[in-house]
Amino acid sequence: MQDRPRPARGPAVRDAIIDAAAAQFAEHGIRAVSADRILAAAGFSKVTFYRHFPTKDDVVVAYLARELDRVRAAIGAAEDQTWDRAALAAALTQEMCRPHYRGCPFINAAAEYPDPDHPVRAVVAEFRALMLAAITTWLERRGTDNRVERAEQIMMLRDGALVAGYLDHDVDGVARALADAIGTLVGEPT
Repeated sequence: MQDRPRPARGPAVRDAIIDAAAAQFAEHGIRAVSADRILAAAGFSKVTFYRHFPTKDDVVVAYLARELDRVRAAIGAAEDQTWDRAALAAALTQEMCRPHYRGCPFINAAAEYPDPDHPVRAVVAEFRALMLAAITTWLERRGTDNRVERAEQIMMLRDGALVAGYLDHDVDGVARALADAIGTLVGEPT
């Protein structure tokens, strides 16, 4: 079942548990996956799991924090690039190309954890703030008026695009439609 040797201890064990959880969450959803199912997929004992994650919610937070780090790294790598609206739309919809794509992990987590004070929602809020800041910076570089409002609108379009991408399985079509919508918002002809 495992492609690589199982780590014996330390941070590698924690990472292996998060890897197993991420795969299970992507395939089945967060709430549908029990700690036992994660344990079975990771191949560790309950003692090992609970040594690293006192609750299943802790592994959910760690999974989302890792996703957030991935997004943060992608934004950092693209920071000095000059993007047109099509490139921005492609970047915003890139995760639809990931294996086992089941929708935005942050949108999914927010839907499964409705309490706005839950630690899972804190990571979701951090993700959204990061994305809004990146989009606002992009709009600022373009000299767009009403940047905060436009960034919120683009983020809302991105959210809808990812849901459409999951439902329709048309990554290129969704990216084109998102680019057209962004163009309309920023006053750039399509």
